[in-house]
Amino acid sequence: MSPTKDVHKIAIIGSALSGNKGAAAMLESAVQTLGERLGDVEFTLLSMYPAEDRAQNPYDNLDVVAANPRQLGVTINSLALAYRLLPPLRKTIVRRSRAIRALVEADVLLDQGGITFTDGREKFLLYNVASILPAINVKTPVFKCAQAVGPFQNPINRAASKVFLPKADTLVTRGRLTHEFAEGLGLTNLYAGADYAFSLEMSGTEREEVSQHFDLSFFDGGDVVGVCPSVVLQKKVDARGGDYAAQMVGFIEHLQAQGKRVALIPHSVRTGTHKTHNNDLPLCRDIYARLDRSADVLFVDREMTSQQLRYVIGQCGLFVASRFHAMVSSLAMAVPTLVIGWSHKYREVLEMFELEDWAFGHDKLTPEYLAERYADLEAARGDVQAKLDQHLPEVKARSVAQADLIAALVHGE
Repeated sequence: MSPTKDVHKIAIIGSALSGNKGAAAMLESAVQTLGERLGDVEFTLLSMYPAEDRAQNPYDNLDVVAANPRQLGVTINSLALAYRLLPPLRKTIVRRSRAIRALVEADVLLDQGGITFTDGREKFLLYNVASILPAINVKTPVFKCAQAVGPFQNPINRAASKVFLPKADTLVTRGRLTHEFAEGLGLTNLYAGADYAFSLEMSGTEREEVSQHFDLSFFDGGDVVGVCPSVVLQKKVDARGGDYAAQMVGFIEHLQAQGKRVALIPHSVRTGTHKTHNNDLPLCRDIYARLDRSADVLFVDREMTSQQLRYVIGQCGLFVASRFHAMVSSLAMAVPTLVIGWSHKYREVLEMFELEDWAFGHDKLTPEYLAERYADLEAARGDVQAKLDQHLPEVKARSVAQADLIAALVHGE
C-alpha cells in the first residue's frame, strides 16, 4: 500500500497510449474518472511500448515503466516472487526495480486487458497470468477493468482461469455472455459493467486539432460512411483463403458507386514502424492505394489520439467497424454501426443497445454479404438511431460505475 496516504497510487497494465487507441481510451478514462474521485493520484503504466507511450504521454501524474512481454514474464515476475519469498531482500528489490516499487506502493493494480482467459487465445494465456501475478505476489489488490473472459471449455484455459481469476478483488464483465461464462466458472467477484472507454470525455479541442491535418469540410453536406479495417481480421480471413484487403477495397468501391463519401480510419496505429501488431495503418495504406483517388475518400493516414479519433468517427453518418474499440467509439458517439468481428466480445456490447443483430463473424464475410448487411443497416437507420439514443446513458453509467468501485477499493471501503 502507498506509504503516503495523501497521495493515492495506482498501477495499470494491459493498456497503452500508443498503438491501439482502444487501449488508450481505457487508460485515459481511468485517469480522468479516478482523478475526479480520488483527488491527488499518481498513476504508473506498466507498458509494452515504453518509448512510444512516453512520447505520447500528456499527463504529469502518469509515469511509464517498461514492461514488455519478456520483462514482464521473466524479470518482473521473478522479482515479485522473490519479494514474496525472501523478506530480507524486499527493500533492495523495491529500490532497484521501478516496476516492483510501483506495484508495492500501489493501492490497486488495474488490469485493462480487453480480452483475457478465453478459449482460442491460449497463446496469450501466459501473458494474461503474468500481468496480474506480480501484484498478487506483492499483495496489491487486482481490479480487472471491464473486459471479456471465457468461454472456458479448453482444459488449459479453464484450469488457469479457476486458479487466477478468483484472486482478483473484482472482475468487471463487459457484457452478458462474459458474465454468464464467469458465473459458470463459479466466480463470485463479478460486477456487470460496460467497457471503460465509454467513460472517455472529450476535451472540446478535438475539431481544432484534427483540422490541422484534415479538411473537415469533407463531412459537410451529407452522410459519410466510416470504414475501420483490422489487421486481426485480415489474418483470420486470409488464413482461410480469403483476401480481406481486396474485400474492403470492393466494399468501399461499392459505396463510391452509390455516391457515398468514405472515411478510411485505422483505429490502431504505431508510428514509425511497419510491424502490424497493434498497427492497422499498413493495411489501410494498402487499401487506399488500390482505390480510385477521388475526392470522396478521406484517409486518416496518421496516428491520432483516442479523443481525436472519436471526434472523427462521430462525424460519420454510418460506420462499419472491425476493431472492437472503434465500435465502442461509434456507439459512444451514437453512430449506427455494422460490425465484422471474431469473438463474443462484439455481440455482447451491442446487446446492451438491443443491436446485437448488427454484428456478424468474419467467417461470413463476403463482398455480397457485407453489401447486403450494410444496405439493411441503411434501411433500418432510424430504428438503430433510436436504440442508441435510448440505451447510451445507461451504458455510460455502467461504464463509469467501475470508477466508483475502484475508488471504494482504494479507500478501503
